[in-house]
Amino acid sequence: MNDGLIPQRYAKALYKYALEKNNTAAVYDEMKQVVASFESLPDLQKVMTNPFVGRDRKEKLLISAAGDKVEDDYRRFVKLVLDHNREEYAYTMALDYRRIYREAHQIAQVVLTTAAELPSAETDKIKAVVEAAFKGYTLEFTQRINPDIIGGFVVDVNSTRMDASISNELEQLRLKLLSSN
Repeated sequence: MNDGLIPQRYAKALYKYALEKNNTAAVYDEMKQVVASFESLPDLQKVMTNPFVGRDRKEKLLISAAGDKVEDDYRRFVKLVLDHNREEYAYTMALDYRRIYREAHQIAQVVLTTAAELPSAETDKIKAVVEAAFKGYTLEFTQRINPDIIGGFVVDVNSTRMDASISNELEQLRLKLLSSN
């Protein structure tokens, strides 16, 4: 079976279950925390795929990965995942749940990348431009620092990119020089 299909099915089932319980937002918050836990602790995925780590330990880890306050819906979901030996897909299931929830609620993920920390006034100006361009969406902002862009900024909104970085401008100049030969 396709590795992408399994997590999608579980995520969709969880979303439908949470929808029936009117609890999709709480599960969404938990899934965001699960994704953050997997991303900040790469060994967590290794533990989920390790056959020598017991079920009880995996259950505790998955529940604690969701944060301090965990709803019963998520606990039941973790048990279902473990009952079917699908814990290796837990991270991808969380990603898929986030995607499903965001699509259903018109939420756009915005990543603002700068070369250095920006003053809050500058960040607010960029956020205002993005909000004007994506009316009707709820925007979730994340900021990253990447010195490789040299200066300026890059804004990624879902699959749309606005690259106003100096590194991009230099690359465009280089390409123009190469094509003019």
